[in-house]
Amino acid sequence: MRLTHCHNFHDFRRLARKRLPGPIFDYIDGAADDEVTHRANTSAFASYDLVPNVLRGVGAVDMSVTVMGQRLALPVYCSPTALQRLFHHEGERAVAAAAGKYGTMFGVSSLGTVSLEEARRISGAPQVYQFYFHKDRGLNRAMMDRAKGAGIEVMMLTVDSITGGNRERDKRTGFSIPFRLTLPGMLQFAMKPAWGINYLTHERFKLPQLDGHVDMGGGALSISRYFTEMLDPALSWDDVAAMVREWGGQFCLKGVMSVEDARRAVEIGCTGIVLSNHGGRQLDGSRTGFDQLAEIVDAVGDRIDVIMDGGVQRGTHVLKALSLGAKAVGLGRYYLFPLAAAGQAGVERALGLMRTEIERDMRLMGCASIDQLTRANLRALGSTRPIAPLPV
Repeated sequence: MRLTHCHNFHDFRRLARKRLPGPIFDYIDGAADDEVTHRANTSAFASYDLVPNVLRGVGAVDMSVTVMGQRLALPVYCSPTALQRLFHHEGERAVAAAAGKYGTMFGVSSLGTVSLEEARRISGAPQVYQFYFHKDRGLNRAMMDRAKGAGIEVMMLTVDSITGGNRERDKRTGFSIPFRLTLPGMLQFAMKPAWGINYLTHERFKLPQLDGHVDMGGGALSISRYFTEMLDPALSWDDVAAMVREWGGQFCLKGVMSVEDARRAVEIGCTGIVLSNHGGRQLDGSRTGFDQLAEIVDAVGDRIDVIMDGGVQRGTHVLKALSLGAKAVGLGRYYLFPLAAAGQAGVERALGLMRTEIERDMRLMGCASIDQLTRANLRALGSTRPIAPLPV
């Protein structure tokens, strides 16, 4: 299959599977335990039907949104994800360039393989820095200071990953950084020699955000040990409140799922929250961000920007989330498989297809701008009544 033959998420996934060694494909594709939540993230969108309006005279379509003070040309953004140069040698460089071309936000992870500063030079689009809370408070402060110096617009603290999820696909293949492959895992790498040649003929794999703090290359610390030994499971609301004050700008919590936590985020001064279960990679059986969206928007949506991610594969998924009150929607695997398949060209094609789908679907919905999407455009499956706000 060629890149030009990729027309949707599933096509990109198939192409990535052909090109990646099995352990790396499974690292992107897999999730925790029985992967129930991973599957539910996408199936949740089928619980609502779209109700279009016709004859609305839709000419030009404005897909832009403002979220956490950032103007985006599209209501979707590239969520920060780890280890991208394992999937393709261009890694975060490709994502930054593609996001800049389409005028939308992108993120770089603490476990990113390109530095914040380099990504900033590549793209003029708004940039998020996603980080984890470490036991070493000095490291936390150093990471925030570095982000300020790099011109990062939004700090995003991941709060659902104080320990790693039980990702059994990775255990079966021995996937880790540094590699500790099982025999079946090594055989799968041997079946994809082109990936190995590409990996070895480009610059050395590194984690620039953690340079000087963590030695990943010499086997001293694996990714799994990073989560279990360096991150602080005692992270509290007081700790986060102190970070919000120290940052003094746009600050987002990723992994909020309850109304109570959403309200606490407002109280400590956060400007955004991402309803997310980490792509189903942490707590299997947890609720989906989309299913929690209406409840949390009704509780705090007038005081904080509510975003969601997880399982988004279509423009109609995005429109459903926006109709329930999301300010924007995060993409993860949706751009990672295209990155693995073809680098920057793949990410650009995926974002282009998403933009085309959203524009087409908005026309079919009778909406010329994002703010025209409301709950009147949705019905819960099997219901004939509009979705009403929750009682205050």
